Amino acid sequence: MIKKSSSAVRSTFEWVGTIAVSLVIAGIIRVFLFSPYDVHGASMEPTLINDEKIIVNKWSYRMHEPAYGDIVVFHAEEGRDFIKRVIGLPGDRIEMKKGKVYRNGKMLNEPYIQGTTYTRDDARTTVVPKGSLYVLGDNRENSRDSRDLGAIPLSRVVGRADVVVLPIKHTKLLTGQEAVGSR
Repeated sequence: MIKKSSSAVRSTFEWVGTIAVSLVIAGIIRVFLFSPYDVHGASMEPTLINDEKIIVNKWSYRMHEPAYGDIVVFHAEEGRDFIKRVIGLPGDRIEMKKGKVYRNGKMLNEPYIQGTTYTRDDARTTVVPKGSLYVLGDNRENSRDSRDLGAIPLSRVVGRADVVVLPIKHTKLLTGQEAVGSR
C-alpha cells in the first residue's frame, strides 16, 4: 500500500512537471517566436479575409530585413495592431499616380490588390525614411495604411504573417507567394 501511494505521488509530480514545462515552452514560443493573430476588417482582401486567424513569425526579422511583398503585423498608434503588405523599404521613392503605385520610378505589378490605389492628390511622392517601411493594404479603397499613417518604424513591426490557419478551408502559406518585385 505504501508503494502504491508513493508511486501515485511520483506519477502526479511527473505529470505536473511535464505540464508545467510544456506551458513554459508554449509561452516562450508565443512570446518570442510565433503568435496567432485575428484578421479584423477588409483592408487585406482578397489575400486575407475578416475573421481569419494567421500565424505571425516574430523572429524572422531578427535574422533578416523585411522584403517587398511581406505581409507584416505592426503596432499602430491607435493602440491596436494592423496587417499590411510591404511596398517600400528604407530609401525607396514611392509615388502614386492615377491609381497606380510606382517604386523608384517603376510601376508595380500588383495582381493581389482589390480596387485601385486612391490618393488625395493626383500625384503623391514619399521617400521611405531609414528604419521604416511603407505599407499598403491589398484592398486599397478600404485600408488605413502608410498613405494615412506615414512610414511605419521597424521598431513597431511585430513580425511577418506566414500562414493562414483558420478557418481550415482557407489554410495557406503567405510567405513569398505574392512578392512585389525585387529591389
